[in-house]
Amino acid sequence: MENKDELLQEWTKTLLEAFEIGDLEVDVHSVLNVAGVAAHSIVRPAAPLTTFIAGLAAGLAAGSGQASEAAAMKAALGLAKKLAAAQAPSVEADGAGAPAVEADGAGAPVVEADGAAAGDAVEPDRAAAGDAGRAETPKGE
Repeated sequence: MENKDELLQEWTKTLLEAFEIGDLEVDVHSVLNVAGVAAHSIVRPAAPLTTFIAGLAAGLAAGSGQASEAAAMKAALGLAKKLAAAQAPSVEADGAGAPAVEADGAGAPVVEADGAAAGDAVEPDRAAAGDAGRAETPKGE
């Protein structure tokens, strides 16, 4: 039996070919990382919604010529991850709220798709993400 990574790579290839974008390179690990942060910071169903919208934003940015496909994907996933991480609930610990999941050096939760902590946070490139950066207003402002 194949391992999970091989199955995901094969599934990704199948989808890309079916949508006639087989030459596109998808960083499955980054997509799953964003999905994990969204699932743990918001609610589980936020994972597919977040990755879908990030992918749509990346496609629109790349298709309109605002950025290369790779830059658009990196920026969209980075922004989606940052926005999802900002929604993480706080835990009252010694009076100062702390992230509910392990944080990277910048304080943003970083969670692998399987729930394990990771250290590969990606900072978004707002220019490549198009207008997506406008949605960055924190809750309550």
